Amino acid sequence: MPDFALRQRLHQWVAGDAEAQVLRWLLRVLLIATASVLALDLSAMTGFNPDSLWREVTEQPVLPELVPTTVEVPDAPGRDRRIVPARKADGALAKPMTFSLGRNGRLIATGMVAPGSAEAFAAEVNARGEYIKTIVLNSPGGSVGDALEMGRLIRTKGFATEVEQHKICVSSCPLVFVGGAKRAAGANAIIGVHQVFAPDPAEGARHDTMSEAQRVSARCQRYLADMGVDLKMWVHAMETPKHRLFIFTANELRELNIVTPTNLPADADASGKR
Repeated sequence: MPDFALRQRLHQWVAGDAEAQVLRWLLRVLLIATASVLALDLSAMTGFNPDSLWREVTEQPVLPELVPTTVEVPDAPGRDRRIVPARKADGALAKPMTFSLGRNGRLIATGMVAPGSAEAFAAEVNARGEYIKTIVLNSPGGSVGDALEMGRLIRTKGFATEVEQHKICVSSCPLVFVGGAKRAAGANAIIGVHQVFAPDPAEGARHDTMSEAQRVSARCQRYLADMGVDLKMWVHAMETPKHRLFIFTANELRELNIVTPTNLPADADASGKR
């Protein structure tokens, strides 16, 4: 009797329950396959990448920092060839600014104007101030507040500033640069600006962002006026999106008093035509 009952249950499992289980698993596999095909179709049509949802949450924002020495922007009606995409800095330029004293009183400042750079710069000036004559900049910019502090200290000390040929001074770096009592830029030096913005989204959320942007803008304009620079420089900054850069021509650097006279090689358009 027990053997008969066991055989009967096995027969029921093979004939009924097992078949139902197999069908349920087949249905699950079919649903998963269908969902996968739909996801691939969606990705092909829209460029959507499911991994991007995770990256948007976990990756840190990238500041617009660096443009190539040779600017290549496709021609298009109404496009200003000097407004170029910003690129991420690398190597020494991606690190907080460092200082090294070179020959003839030249203090070489390389890297990002990071929070705390103004304090580090002030310490360097206090330690070596009697030897420093010129601040030589190669920087993708960064903290506006630190840049303003550095620029004012440079003007107070009467230092000159310089961007050597093929080097860069963009984003907030020009605020440091115009602090120089005398300001020079080498051939093919890149000096460019864009809109100010909060690099930390959480920081921006803690403030009225429009009010904060206006306050920072007013502070920068007052500073530029104190430095004797034409405020059109700031107009170009405010008109340029934060992920792009407005690159000044040699003529504009002279005309806006960003550099001081006789310190910049003439352009091919030295006649003033643009």
